[in-house]
Amino acid sequence: MSERLDTVSNIWVTGASSGIGECVTRALVRGGHTLVVTGRRPEPLEQIKALAPERITPAAADTTSKDDLQSIAPALEFHGDLNMAILNAGTCEYLDIANYSSDVIEKNIQTNVIGTARCVEIALPALRRTRAKGLPATLVIVGSSAWWFPFARAEGYGASKAALAYFAHSLRADLAAEGIDVVLVSPGFVKTPLTERNDFPMPFLVTAENAAERIISGLAKGHNEIAFPKRFTWILKCLSALPQSLIDRMAASMARKGSSEQETKE
Repeated sequence: MSERLDTVSNIWVTGASSGIGECVTRALVRGGHTLVVTGRRPEPLEQIKALAPERITPAAADTTSKDDLQSIAPALEFHGDLNMAILNAGTCEYLDIANYSSDVIEKNIQTNVIGTARCVEIALPALRRTRAKGLPATLVIVGSSAWWFPFARAEGYGASKAALAYFAHSLRADLAAEGIDVVLVSPGFVKTPLTERNDFPMPFLVTAENAAERIISGLAKGHNEIAFPKRFTWILKCLSALPQSLIDRMAASMARKGSSEQETKE
């Protein structure tokens, strides 16, 4: 039986000032947990702190910056032993193939992969100290269901999320002996500032509040893989099992002209 979130936990949330991260933060506050919240801008974090000033510590940082993260590392244990890190900060920039630019790939990889990896660098020592006391410790990596199918214009975004999935699964293997759980979250389309700029239909769209409920429910149940909504993720998993030649034809049929857009979860 899972011990996650059974009692008051000390949790670090990145990308906490908007979208999924903000809704997860609000839900955890309602659950009575203590939180360290990170985003690039201090102002939204201070607004979140107002929800429960004694239980929320803002720690503004750019997750791609080693210096920023090292400066907030001590804050992760401000409320006591760190029980969980929810690494949610990320970005999405689509590629306009007619004006191919490797910068689009770099921006997705830098924020989504390197940023997450750098967050692990300061979270893991704190989680290890927690495990040394016999307490539960969990590392949560928020990716995307996009890694199951090669969507047009998503060369950078999809590649970064595929990398995160492999990263999480490898960490799970390496940290199993230490008793540190690694959870991969693979959401479908979620209504956030990130997706509001999408110029294409988003099937099975869920609200950020609903996404937060599903994530917290999955964590409490001890799941190490949390993917939703089920109908959408099962469709993608089934498609990914098809012969590659068929996948290629289906992906090509979906391709169209489009412009690149970027939004960052803070």
